[in-house]
Amino acid sequence: MNVNAPKAQFRPNNKLALVDCDIHPRLRKPEDLKPYLSSRWWDTWQTYGLRKRHGFVKGHPYPKSQPGDGARRDAWPTNGDPAGSSLPLMQEQHLDYHGVDIGIMNPLWPGSGDQNLDLSAALASAHNDWQLDLWHAKEPRLRPSIVVPYEHVEASVAEIHKRAPNKAFCQVFLLSRTNEALGRRKYWPIYEAAVEHNLPIGIHVFGYSGIPISNSGWPSFYIEEMAEHGTACSALISSMIMEGLFERFPTLKVVMIEAGFGWVPSLGWRLDKHWQKMKGEVPHLKRPPSEYLKQNVYVTTQPIEEPEKPEYLVDLIDWIGWDRVMFASDYAHWDFDDPVFAVPPNWSEERRRKLRSENAMSVFRL
Repeated sequence: MNVNAPKAQFRPNNKLALVDCDIHPRLRKPEDLKPYLSSRWWDTWQTYGLRKRHGFVKGHPYPKSQPGDGARRDAWPTNGDPAGSSLPLMQEQHLDYHGVDIGIMNPLWPGSGDQNLDLSAALASAHNDWQLDLWHAKEPRLRPSIVVPYEHVEASVAEIHKRAPNKAFCQVFLLSRTNEALGRRKYWPIYEAAVEHNLPIGIHVFGYSGIPISNSGWPSFYIEEMAEHGTACSALISSMIMEGLFERFPTLKVVMIEAGFGWVPSLGWRLDKHWQKMKGEVPHLKRPPSEYLKQNVYVTTQPIEEPEKPEYLVDLIDWIGWDRVMFASDYAHWDFDDPVFAVPPNWSEERRRKLRSENAMSVFRL
């Protein structure tokens, strides 16, 4: 974790390329999207606001305490704009300082999962234009994601077909906490469109479904929520495997973002155990569940697992596969991971190359 990075200095040259799979650009203010919205949707947004599935008119979309808007203290521009909204500061603190060759933008955008499906679709499309014009055009190292209104499946498919011909876009971007489990057939047209364009599905933790992150209700503390992302994503991946998603779309790539990866082996072991005894319930699965997990699912490093004995981390990645793990920093959030520590220099150059760049270059259209 690096809450306060030193003032930008260029690090010593590192011959290994670096792809960051999780950078969060932010709006400076809602007016940033106004050029990309019709007067109808701008007026609707400003007059009636958003309609997320939670019990608070203002504040966070589910009960939690996230200090400082979840941001690094030093990532706030001096003019008071939100952390992550300043391209020059992002370049100084992260892209240049850490030698990032390519950074994938994952906007945690207003309107994601909104109950007003047409407004959600308009805001998603506006965010895609905003990524292109205000970020990628000014800093080509930053690559946009296709933000989709995932609860409005038809509009999501249309947005994928609209954006995919632009090779700057490198993934289809969803959040993890949806109205239904993401393996459900409701969402399959989104995956079909992604496969058609050879795009991975990036699934970032959080969401606006109003469903608790745990299976036992709302947590009392933010630390509980941070720890529960792994279990929530286990349920998500279980849904995808058991519903037969990867049998239907065997070339689909799913990237789990900001969920860590310590949960992956135990999920595979547990699913295989129960499948051996109950495979008659899911005859559409032709292989053990762990094989789909290893074939179709990728993970990002952030928040990197930090076991007391470093060799445990190596054992963990050995099981997952060194070609299935990709570096992510989570800039500009408070638990940002420095690539020097997330991908230790005492690992072999081959392993470091895979995690720092080669895996991402293969998965995304880079």
